[in-house]
Amino acid sequence: MKCGNFEEFSKHNVFGLGAPNAAFAQYFTGRSYLNPLRGSEGVFNVTFEPGCRNNWHIHNAVSGGGQRLICVAGEGWYQEEGKPAVSLETGDVIDIPAGVKHWHGAKKDSWFSHLAIEVAGEGTSNQWLEPVSDELYDALD
Repeated sequence: MKCGNFEEFSKHNVFGLGAPNAAFAQYFTGRSYLNPLRGSEGVFNVTFEPGCRNNWHIHNAVSGGGQRLICVAGEGWYQEEGKPAVSLETGDVIDIPAGVKHWHGAKKDSWFSHLAIEVAGEGTSNQWLEPVSDELYDALD
């Protein structure tokens, strides 16, 4: 369900908005918010304002690793390099293997939240890359 209105979106964002994502703002186009879930190491509710998306990035690992996204409110996008973008809505789950270049974020006209779960692995790290171009993003429907 698209949620262009913040008040309406907040009714559906059961894990809460959290604080401005200042520590990672350099890797986002637009504003995002981060809410670590209590008692859960490596699980965060990430909220994107309409039009916000993160840069292309890779979750590296010697073994295991990667990331799981569980969409919890609003509508967004996920895209792996060389593949078409996938439309996301509440209830969708995306498993991202280690080593896959990708990005994710909100649609132009909707707030979006997902749980970001770090998959356990050996020698894990994130590699932040270039921003998603406006040309690529603006072409998405």
